Amino acid sequence: MLKRLIVAVAGASLALTALSACGSGGDGSGSGSGKLVLGFSQVGAESGWRTANTKSIQEAAKAAGVDLKFSDAQQKQENQIAAIRSFIKQKVDVIAFSPVVVTGWDAVLKEAKAADIPVVLTDRAVDSDASLYVTFLGSDFVAEGKKAGDWLVTEYKDAKEPVNIVQLEGTVGAAPAIDRKKGFEQAIAANPNLKVIASQSGDFTRAKGKEVMQALLKAHKDIDVLFAHNDDMGLGAMQAIQEAGLTPGKDIKIVTVDAVKDGMQALADGKFNFIVECNPLLGGQLMDTAKKVKAGEKVEKRIVTVETVFDQAKAKEALPTRKY
Repeated sequence: MLKRLIVAVAGASLALTALSACGSGGDGSGSGSGKLVLGFSQVGAESGWRTANTKSIQEAAKAAGVDLKFSDAQQKQENQIAAIRSFIKQKVDVIAFSPVVVTGWDAVLKEAKAADIPVVLTDRAVDSDASLYVTFLGSDFVAEGKKAGDWLVTEYKDAKEPVNIVQLEGTVGAAPAIDRKKGFEQAIAANPNLKVIASQSGDFTRAKGKEVMQALLKAHKDIDVLFAHNDDMGLGAMQAIQEAGLTPGKDIKIVTVDAVKDGMQALADGKFNFIVECNPLLGGQLMDTAKKVKAGEKVEKRIVTVETVFDQAKAKEALPTRKY
């Protein structure tokens, strides 16, 4: 009788375990907690902007009670694709990622769709069928480039001679690099005196920005303006300009995109001349969007972040309370 009772209890225990395992798979968490499980693949940690973006996402996930599966791609597309496939295997509820480059995502996005896992793009877009992702949350990079160009058009409205511009582009093939260049060149076309005499990638990093600017300074003795696709490249270029015995902000005017603290300080100090904001604090919006997606609620196909521009006076005013 005792033996029969032990067998019955063991059988019930096994049945409960099996039932529990079946139930845990439905919410993707493997814990049966009912938490939203979000798989997020980050580009890397190439700049102050990206560091702030990562921190925003991690802190927002914690505050919202979201189980965040975080992966750093170290600026390699193959790492992101592997991370997304891992998220699919883990059966997360939602996948979000900030793509390293624009192209090459069709296959893995189709795999996510086949697994019935919705995908949210953050910060950067992809050149894929829009039906393969739910929404794109991020900045309008063309508008950012245009704002930088518009400032130059106004700044040099009375110029009678050519204004020579060098451009430090972001990572080759990355959406912000493509779009900021496009918007900038569209804007400066309004003034035929504004001429881009050299344009080269600085990979969005400070070190590469300095290296490329050093080469540009040797190749061109008549640079009037630098347009850098992010603050970090601008800060690296600023060092190269100083080391060449020139005064950044005066001998060569500097226009950048991002508005991270170091860039804003350079602007406040007069070493930069103008910054177009690109807000990295997307964490709260991403968590809200992911929760709506999981709940089956309708979200806009394109969610644009609200951003501004800064001159020296506005930078000085904003710096004391700057969060990134």
